Amino acid sequence: MKDLRNEEALGEPVMALQSFILMLLAIVMGSMIAAVLLPNWIPGLSSSLLGPEPKVYWYLSRGTAFASFGLLWLSMALGLMISNKLARMWPGGPIAFDLHQYTSILGLGMAIFHAFILLGDSYINYSVAQVLTPFASSYESYWVGLGQVGIYLWLLLVLSFYVRKTIGTKSWRLLHFVSFVSFTLAMIHGINSGSDSGELWAMRMYWFAGGSLLFLTLYRVFANPKLFPKALKQVAEG
Repeated sequence: MKDLRNEEALGEPVMALQSFILMLLAIVMGSMIAAVLLPNWIPGLSSSLLGPEPKVYWYLSRGTAFASFGLLWLSMALGLMISNKLARMWPGGPIAFDLHQYTSILGLGMAIFHAFILLGDSYINYSVAQVLTPFASSYESYWVGLGQVGIYLWLLLVLSFYVRKTIGTKSWRLLHFVSFVSFTLAMIHGINSGSDSGELWAMRMYWFAGGSLLFLTLYRVFANPKLFPKALKQVAEG
């Protein structure tokens, strides 16, 4: 059991770097095989799924987009709960830290699958270069580009777990402020380019995700006087 007071113990990655890299490669290769190679090897596969104009890849992309967003939200929420000590009440600091890492990795994997599975969508007709290059999309290039930047930032954050001892805890914590940028970009991307964004349930999800993280952030700031200037502290105290 990890000790919540031990910074080094909490900093240990939950997955070996080699395993993490292999997982990402498996997701990329698996989605490319599903999107590009299988329909070519089995010509009747696509039409057998959803008729003469299959949308299976679009549906898969939409589904994993929401799954990814939910996991990224959960990772952010756990991170804030750890920093503001709420995680000590539930589910416990060490468990929360491991879940924070696991949800970060799984959410990133879902986001990558969300992007690469669109290679099989004949309507958008993406190339690998368009999937990898921000703002190169033929569909909603600006909003999709923001989502692509968000994925790259999230990849940077996940990789930071593996270099924490090298860069130091202070620098690692400062780097984690990028998570707010990444989450915001993901939410803006989803709202503006998602085909379901106008639905009431989708809007409620975005409002809940953004509002809950804002609450946890404000609680983090006002619960720790060291995080804001003395003048603001005096104002807060009346």
